[in-house]
Amino acid sequence: MKKCVLITGACKNTGLGIAERYCQENYTVYITGRNKELAKTTAKSLSDKYGVKVYGVELSPDYCEEQIERVFQYIDNNGDRLGVLVLNAANIGLGQEFYTLKMEDFKDVFQTNVFWNFLIVRCAAKRMKENGGGSIVFVTSNTAYRVIPNRMAYESSKGALLSLSRAIAFDLGKDKIRSNCVLPGMIKTDRWYDNVANQQNSLTAKTPIGDIADFEDIANAVYYFGSDLSKNTTGAELIVDGGNSIRLTPEA
Repeated sequence: MKKCVLITGACKNTGLGIAERYCQENYTVYITGRNKELAKTTAKSLSDKYGVKVYGVELSPDYCEEQIERVFQYIDNNGDRLGVLVLNAANIGLGQEFYTLKMEDFKDVFQTNVFWNFLIVRCAAKRMKENGGGSIVFVTSNTAYRVIPNRMAYESSKGALLSLSRAIAFDLGKDKIRSNCVLPGMIKTDRWYDNVANQQNSLTAKTPIGDIADFEDIANAVYYFGSDLSKNTTGAELIVDGGNSIRLTPEA
């Protein structure tokens, strides 16, 4: 049966790059987005470009478990067997200063980045167990270890995902389900090219190897964990940040 992957938050930027990587590997690809029409339009564009089946479905962190289950039922009804789940969608929690951060905003970050991801994993794992196994890949962040200003909720949620992934790897290993994390650093997203907050000239952009990640770099790491190339690897982490995490301080 044809290989099948579900990627959350895959209508643009890193998620779209990951979707393209799996299209190149001839997977049947399901992508999610908050906007139903954008998800469907993006899916059609990918399908036309790569000649594979790509489906776009609406999925929001505001949805309950029953609504998440409907997405997986849609995959089931199409006759596809999910082998890989990539959890890329995130609330990036920008500008949340400690003394003024509202609790509802803090909770919103965890709702998307932790609680919502757990519900998606549980729905996926039920299928993977029946199918004889599968691979779960979390796209987290190197800020789980090296923090930056005014991103406390985001950073702590990404740290929680590292622990969640290890717990999943341990508890579901008996079901031949693997769980691993990719930790990007700064990426050449729209915000990078628009140079919001002077990102291109920031110290964190001056990596030891002289460049930051593009979407393909992250997609390749995600694909490694999702494929049989890493069939004996679970509970692991792969940092993709140009070496920023290895140094004590950035060089001016």
